[in-house]
Amino acid sequence: MTWLLATPLILPFLTAVAAFLLRTRPTGRWISVAGNLALLIAAVLLMARVLDEGVVAAQMGGWPAPFGITLVADFLSAVMVVITAITALAVSVYALGDVRERAEYLGYHALFNVLIGGVSGAFLTGDLFNLYVWFEVMLIASFGLLVLGGSKAQIDGGVKYVTLNLISTILFLSGIGLLYGMTGTLNMADLARTVPEVENRGLVTVVAMMFMVAFGVKAAVFPLFFWLPASYHTPAFSVSAVFAGLLTKVGVYALIRMFTLVFAGDTGFTHHILLWVAGLTMLTGVLGAAAQNDIRKILSFHIVSQIGYMIMGLALLTPLALAGAVFYLVHHIIVKANLFLIAGVAERLVGSTQLGQIGGLYKSAPLLALLFLIPAFSLAGFPPLSGFWAKYVLVAAALEDEGWIIAGVALVVGLLTIFSMTKIWAEAFWKAHPEGVDPELRCLDRETRNHLLLPVAGLAAMTLVIGFFPEPFVAFAKEAAGQLLDPSAYLAAVLGAEP
Repeated sequence: MTWLLATPLILPFLTAVAAFLLRTRPTGRWISVAGNLALLIAAVLLMARVLDEGVVAAQMGGWPAPFGITLVADFLSAVMVVITAITALAVSVYALGDVRERAEYLGYHALFNVLIGGVSGAFLTGDLFNLYVWFEVMLIASFGLLVLGGSKAQIDGGVKYVTLNLISTILFLSGIGLLYGMTGTLNMADLARTVPEVENRGLVTVVAMMFMVAFGVKAAVFPLFFWLPASYHTPAFSVSAVFAGLLTKVGVYALIRMFTLVFAGDTGFTHHILLWVAGLTMLTGVLGAAAQNDIRKILSFHIVSQIGYMIMGLALLTPLALAGAVFYLVHHIIVKANLFLIAGVAERLVGSTQLGQIGGLYKSAPLLALLFLIPAFSLAGFPPLSGFWAKYVLVAAALEDEGWIIAGVALVVGLLTIFSMTKIWAEAFWKAHPEGVDPELRCLDRETRNHLLLPVAGLAAMTLVIGFFPEPFVAFAKEAAGQLLDPSAYLAAVLGAEP
């Protein structure tokens, strides 16, 4: 059992070391692809065990919980590791045609795999201190990827990114210290037992708010999201794609985990705040996107907007709402990473992502146009694509809970998302290029074209599969929600007690 949980953590770091040592050789750039393929296999094996047993846990070094380092996977953790591996594999293939040799020499592939290791660790850890450690691993690797290349825009974006994230780290550590002082433990399962017994309920709520703000920065919720659109448009498209797909979702995951498992005693207060945060995050994100004229900036603001839907599911805290949040997480990682990859291909063809400077992609690159429409329509919620089902479940949950206002906000934001996606389509694909450029895919050599388009096509196919066959995915999301609302199996797996 231990190896099954540890393998998704060990493989990315072994891959990072090998990729760095072999970075000057032609085969070195394939190390990342091979390592992430192995990670996907390990993630699928872990998922199979979780589907069979429900929740699996292991204690590193044989130290029993809550004293040792715990790794634990339930349905939510396992699916997040699988989606992480899928995204990592797609982006590592794409990077073969996107990342320049200079960036590879400076350690792109090593930093990328360290980042993937940090993301996997955050999903599988069972205690708060190690969650902090994995957050720091992600922060260091992501900052390195942001500034790799050293352009003025990258440095500026990287400084904004790291500054606000360090503030989040300070709040997180302060909350950890106070929580440990109150309970004497940082094991999440043990906290689920001890936090309800703390007499000073006001202090517990204050600490919960500290965690909400700390994780809210990571998730880029209102009003803590400004670092994201200021930085995500600056690095290589491979970096933007993995950031867009995964980084903010770690913050969402942490919020879901803590506010269902640990801070579930004052939901009338904390989750009411989360509901307001969700609505404002959706609105500000989509309005920010509508005001932009650069593809990556539009997509960056839409990350913010879509995070609001996930927080909405957590805030409502019903079985259907949490199922919607889980489904939305899976759908959005695939769709958003794919849109950034497509933006990278478009930039290679027409030389820019500024909508006023490009055009003609539908006529000269119809395959790319089709591959754009699938995730774009899914993000906007067109039936029967995955985004439609994700929004449908969440809106249905809101109406079931008589949350008329938040349901209305979700629907309005969906309509405004259509506006942004239509603007990209009209400017980049439909209208003629302002300078008469004919941006054909044939301008790329066959190998580069395959590296760029194969992962895009693969992610688009996944979006179609989820959209046309949603039943098993919704059923899985409901099982995951059930585990979150009733953590007895989680506690039993970690602490060895009877559920």
